[in-house]
Amino acid sequence: MNQDQPGAVGVAPVTLDDVATHAGVSRQTVSNVLNAPHRVREGTRERVEAAIARLGYQPNRAARALRAQASRMIGYRIEPVHEESLASIHDRFLHALADAGREADHHLLLFTADDPAGELAACARLFRTGGVDGFVLYGIDHGDARPAALLKVGAPFAVFGRTDSDSGHCWADVDNVAGVADAVDHLIERGHRRVGFVGWPEGSGVGDRRAEGWRAALEEHGLLADCQRLDAQTHDTIAAGAAAGAKLLDLSDPPTAIVTVTDTLAVGVMRAAQGRGRVIGEDLAVVGFDDTPTARVLGLSSVRQPIEEVGRVIVEMLLARLPGVPHQPQTAAGPEGRLLRPSLVARGSSAAPYPSSST
Repeated sequence: MNQDQPGAVGVAPVTLDDVATHAGVSRQTVSNVLNAPHRVREGTRERVEAAIARLGYQPNRAARALRAQASRMIGYRIEPVHEESLASIHDRFLHALADAGREADHHLLLFTADDPAGELAACARLFRTGGVDGFVLYGIDHGDARPAALLKVGAPFAVFGRTDSDSGHCWADVDNVAGVADAVDHLIERGHRRVGFVGWPEGSGVGDRRAEGWRAALEEHGLLADCQRLDAQTHDTIAAGAAAGAKLLDLSDPPTAIVTVTDTLAVGVMRAAQGRGRVIGEDLAVVGFDDTPTARVLGLSSVRQPIEEVGRVIVEMLLARLPGVPHQPQTAAGPEGRLLRPSLVARGSSAAPYPSSST
């Protein structure tokens, strides 16, 4: 039996040679299509891929891993569930990684850990035993010790997020400054001149950058002096968002629009507004961040992160650093870091023009 194809009782297995004969190419050409497609001309590659599909050829991953001395597995720690948050970013990112890995014939090995120290211990153990070829780290932030620790272990990895110093490892991140700035621009275009912000306490890289986007956009429009006191900092729960929203809405000259650092906080702000008889989208415009399913249900405008693209970029960066794995030349020579711009999804909570008489 050919080592690339598991057998089946009573059925002759389709082999690499069968595919080569059917496509009219050499066995090596078929192997190149499977493992190094950039080496094969487009027309030949398409012919081989058609033969693979027609014959139903399925390479034996275990045998290929033995020959390459690689597991074709990517280690990833599952984040703990935060019950008071509406965010679905982690789930989207996990699916994006799995899809991108599958397309490159790599798969995720998921594990849990109680804290970053436990995550690093698990990574070191998995890498030493050959259980995985590399890792993806999620939620990197200021002062995060995980990248430096993995560099010492010698394990290939790529990260989602940025630390204070990102040299020596590859990363991809979302341009949080631009995302919030786009939301503020959208509200100002609708006629709002008092735009508030509900964010996280200082010290979070993501939260600080989103707050920076709010300030930068207001300054660009000459409105920062009038709005600089229209911000509140709180934790990421609906109740906390409602309290922060109430604080801003109870001011003597409250904001007519509020941007929040997450959809979770936006829902809290909407509750506070509705409790004060404000009509969302008319009396008060609200824009969240993350474009969760809840935002779509509630008609909440929100900034959508390009998580699917982030996952694809991170997998490409990681694979380019794995020994013995063929890659497209442009991928292997790509930049160490990639900043991807999010997009604003405008819905009923902010789409209507604000009455000029009230600005």
